Amino acid sequence: MTGSRSAPLHALDVITIGRASVDLYGQQIGSRLEDIGSFAKSVGGCPANIAIGTSRLGLRSALLTRVGDEQMGRFIREQLVREGVCVDALATDPARLTALAILSVESDKSFPLLFYRENCADMGLDEDDIDPAFIASARAVVVTGTHFAKANTEAAQRKAMRLMRQAGGKVVLDIDYRPNLWGLAGHAAGDNRYIASDAVSARMKTVLPDCDLIIGTEEEVLIASGESELLPALKTIRSLSTATIVLKRGPMGCIVYEGAISDDLEDGIVGKGFPIEVYNVLGAGDAFMSGFLRGWLGGESLGTAATWANACGAFAVSRLLCAPEIPTFTELQYFLEHGSRFRALRQDKAINHIHWATTRRSDIPSLMAFACDHRSQLEDLAAKTGADPARIRDFKVLAVKAAARVADGRPGYGMLLDEKHGREAMFEYARHPFSWLGRPVELPGSRPLRFETSQDIGSQLPEWPVDHCIKALCFYHPDDEPELKHAQQDKLRGLFEAARKVGRELLVEIIAGKNGPLGDDTIPRALEELYALGIKPDWWKLEPQASPAAWAAIEAVIARNDPWCRGILLLGLDAPIEELEAGFAAVASAPLVKGFAVGRTIFMHAAEEWLAGRITDEEAVSEMATRFETLTGAWLAARSRKAA
Repeated sequence: MTGSRSAPLHALDVITIGRASVDLYGQQIGSRLEDIGSFAKSVGGCPANIAIGTSRLGLRSALLTRVGDEQMGRFIREQLVREGVCVDALATDPARLTALAILSVESDKSFPLLFYRENCADMGLDEDDIDPAFIASARAVVVTGTHFAKANTEAAQRKAMRLMRQAGGKVVLDIDYRPNLWGLAGHAAGDNRYIASDAVSARMKTVLPDCDLIIGTEEEVLIASGESELLPALKTIRSLSTATIVLKRGPMGCIVYEGAISDDLEDGIVGKGFPIEVYNVLGAGDAFMSGFLRGWLGGESLGTAATWANACGAFAVSRLLCAPEIPTFTELQYFLEHGSRFRALRQDKAINHIHWATTRRSDIPSLMAFACDHRSQLEDLAAKTGADPARIRDFKVLAVKAAARVADGRPGYGMLLDEKHGREAMFEYARHPFSWLGRPVELPGSRPLRFETSQDIGSQLPEWPVDHCIKALCFYHPDDEPELKHAQQDKLRGLFEAARKVGRELLVEIIAGKNGPLGDDTIPRALEELYALGIKPDWWKLEPQASPAAWAAIEAVIARNDPWCRGILLLGLDAPIEELEAGFAAVASAPLVKGFAVGRTIFMHAAEEWLAGRITDEEAVSEMATRFETLTGAWLAARSRKAA
């Protein structure tokens, strides 16, 4: 982060207070809310969005509010933790439900919105939730308009403001005016942005004197001042407050006023605007606030803060959701440096990739995966032993138990499981705290690549859990005949686009050595060809290479084309344990090789013995666990580190 930093005594940069809801946004664009068939779920509510947005931009943020003691409340808490937001002051309310907001994008000007907030958890906030020591641990607190609408939440926010001022910090007001949350409009008018109200204006005017920064749209400035025209409204606010005032003007950017308000509305610091296509205006203000706070608290000039705010707002209106669409600081800086030729930023593949890669659900610096996604091999083994093929699914459950025994709840362990025989194994997997699960989609042995269940892969993926990674094995060699090569490339490109569309990670496994010579340049050439098509998987799974030069060339290709790639996993190819251990040592100096995904070396002997009825369930689990433990130990020893 550029600019000044807080003194060490400040553990946090900003605390946001107020609304925390679950947003359900209709996925059919241009449709009435009545006709929506499916919804995308995300964290919502102005303060929650700002907490996430500022964290993504590099500030140390916290959310102070309440959520319900149920699944939606836990979703908010877990997502905040994933985003790096401090949840020390996020209380669980056992008596109230977490709020919901349901929206559709009917057009670029119509966004029907329903708030389910009757006696919701965040509106139960009161003065007892405001801990003086916690407030003093931050440099700034953000209060929001809605929570001045009820006596208990108003008292909570005013206490936080008072404590922050006593501690020498900054008080920020996001006017955040929603008429129906003040009881001024019916349930169906959630998208109404302005209804004049003397009572609301009178309440807000008492808040203004204690603020250091006030941010609002033209309509919000009017309600905060009680005026009916913009210039008198700004002058009224200035008469009540010495705060820096930021007027948001959508695609026209914003104007920042520090001193006296002149008769010229443009007489202020004008932040650069970014005219783009409006897709959904909801959340734009929260993204704007996040960008402004990143500059303002980071010691940047007001002009820079305003420009960053406008850019963040542009990202939000060009995408569907609220918090998930706020850019990361890496993404923001890329946009400011390179711009975009797309008025609809969601169509910019370069920016979208940075957004995807810098907002992944979790960091996985090391991954040791037990691969049990094999289908044809186990089917052949069942035939060989005379076992009922239905028993394969029971064996895969045992494989999960073996992997869980080794992982023992530690991070960095994962599995590969298939849908054909591994459905029950996936249920077992979900009972254990693994870091990663990959699921194959390829038809075993297919060349050119074919998908196993349907060639319309995009229609299948929405049914998958959001943290399951797509895995596709492709027998691809850069010297393949053009017709074969193009067929495989088209399949992989379609899979990559489907993965990004539905928000699932992708692992591409390339095996070249079975269909041609494997030289130092074979895999680097193959990866270069796929990157040239715009295919950027989250993971690569590759066969062992013959020399350090080959690994160096592979890493150079990945670094040049996708510096955000998670990394490479080594595959096993049924090699003996001793051979795999040598392979681990060979990549000890290759930092992009993050782990392995090995299967038959671990399970093949146990599978044959178990399917033949010669060993028990426990003996099969114990044998697989021993082999997996040996491999993980060898990997960790090669990398000179221990499992966390």
